[in-house]
Amino acid sequence: MKRILIYSMSLLVFTACGSSTNNEGNKGGLPANLVNNPNSANGLDTVAAARKPTMDFKDTVHNFGAMHKDEVGQYEFEFTNNGKTPLIITSAAGSCGCTVADYPHDALQPGNSAVIKVSFNSKGKAGHQEKTVTIHANTLRSTHMLFIKADLDKE
Repeated sequence: MKRILIYSMSLLVFTACGSSTNNEGNKGGLPANLVNNPNSANGLDTVAAARKPTMDFKDTVHNFGAMHKDEVGQYEFEFTNNGKTPLIITSAAGSCGCTVADYPHDALQPGNSAVIKVSFNSKGKAGHQEKTVTIHANTLRSTHMLFIKADLDKE
């Protein structure tokens, strides 16, 4: 019985780990050739680094100021891809459940601008609040941070 279990697990592992080198399994996703990492064991490839997309924000901090209990604040952080290749944002996550980011899911071409919409729900919060949104993208510096602040009524 033990031998059958080991055989079954081995078969499952080998059949589940099949790989594909084409994009046929990439259902509506972006092609892998849009992602290029200029870092290697030999250091930074400056030519490849110069071709990377950028996320140049107009501002990275927004202060909602005074907010009332249960109020929802929204702000749009505008950015531009001043790089030479398409910008791909893979995720944008708030530091807690009260902070939600909506970001463009399509590649942003060089020279184009877009916004990341951030919502802050003050429900259950009091006093001074500072929250962050962490963004992951195919830029040279792969992580970017946005900051929001608010001063809420004391409950």
